[in-house]
Amino acid sequence: MHIPGLAVLAVIIVGLVAVAAMLGPLAIKSQSRAGALDKPWPLEAKGRLLTDRERALYQRLVQTLPGHIVLSQVQLLQVLNFQRGRRSQAILNRISQLSLDFLILNPDTSIVAAVELDDATHERENRRQADARKSHALQSAGVALIRWSAKSLPDAAAILAALPAKISAQPLINDL
Repeated sequence: MHIPGLAVLAVIIVGLVAVAAMLGPLAIKSQSRAGALDKPWPLEAKGRLLTDRERALYQRLVQTLPGHIVLSQVQLLQVLNFQRGRRSQAILNRISQLSLDFLILNPDTSIVAAVELDDATHERENRRQADARKSHALQSAGVALIRWSAKSLPDAAAILAALPAKISAQPLINDL
């Protein structure tokens, strides 16, 4: 009987079992991803995207600024870019889950201002921290941020007064 040959064979078998043990979960994970689109996910459409107060402010913004684009519930990362060569994972992590209540754009889609409607939830510590990160990010990028209390919505005059000087109350002519 030749024992060294059996020892080599045993080492090879143990090695193959170890490799299979490491690759097995990857194969299962790959199979589960492949089948992930075979059946519906447990998701449903939200009833409404905006609260009653947000809808009221949205209507006032649209009526007051007929020549502009008013978007709601915009992810902050859709509005801001990192300066070339200055991308920071730490900053990205701090702002990646933040969104703006409203974004006001000129007809050419350049940014006029971001708008936040603060309700009672903004008094919670975690919301105050998120608001501070949002404000700092927008200020760093030079984007005007307007905050109004949900308790007292602004009228047309207050909306126009709060906007940066570069906006006009008159509809802008689109040169398309």
